[in-house]
Amino acid sequence: MTVEELIIYGKKYTSSAHAKMLLASYLEVNPLELLTILDRKVEEETISLYKKSLEALKENRPIQYVIGHVNFYGSTFYINENVLIPRFETEELVANIKDYLKSNNIKAPKILDLGCGSGVIGLTLKKFFPNATVTLTDISDAALEVAKTNARNLNLNVNFFQSDWFTSIPIEKYDVIVSNPPYIKTNEEIEEIVRNNEPHLALYAGIDGLDSYRNILKDINKYLNKTFLLAFEIGYEQGEYLYKLVNDTFENVTITIKKDLSNKDRMLFVEKNSD
Repeated sequence: MTVEELIIYGKKYTSSAHAKMLLASYLEVNPLELLTILDRKVEEETISLYKKSLEALKENRPIQYVIGHVNFYGSTFYINENVLIPRFETEELVANIKDYLKSNNIKAPKILDLGCGSGVIGLTLKKFFPNATVTLTDISDAALEVAKTNARNLNLNVNFFQSDWFTSIPIEKYDVIVSNPPYIKTNEEIEEIVRNNEPHLALYAGIDGLDSYRNILKDINKYLNKTFLLAFEIGYEQGEYLYKLVNDTFENVTITIKKDLSNKDRMLFVEKNSD
């Protein structure tokens, strides 16, 4: 079969965009390039893999898991069902941390990524700040294996700890602590494709969705330098409640809640300048 025939075949199972994305991934080209190779004959092995993957999409599996990788901030990250699918909003979180480090001329920061999942946050920061000391943690060994694979693929030297938040992390002082923790309420309605495929351990955080933040904040002061940035991704309805939690934890800090490109509260930053 040709590329064009496979695109037409794929549309029977999924959207045109997903059919092209899937085929382009297996042919190792950009989806837009497919239009320039419509007459190319595709090997039987690739055809078989493509058809098998289309069946998975028909069963409502996320295309990111089917393909096995995502692009995050310009790098390709391996993912599987043991980690959340990275979202664009998390790129915004990384961009804000990057701006903070550059504006404060911090060239060799110590960074802690709590609940790292696939490692996209900590590894991306390490890529942009090669002199940084970056530590990634997660409660899930399976998630850490994904993050370690990504560190190897990107040739980035970072530290890993299996830990339930701070439980097993040696006490050290960090310039930046960042986390995109579970923040969905136990009884909250979410998209079926997310609920049925992504790891619940990384999604849900108690009746009000704030359990992860409470667990992080109760121990965090022991791990922060005198000057620091704490960066959280948050649920769009949680800003007001988290502001109070954070305000009860720290003294003399600047707390900023930022919106994502959809104009929803999505990030909370706590900044402390030296006394």
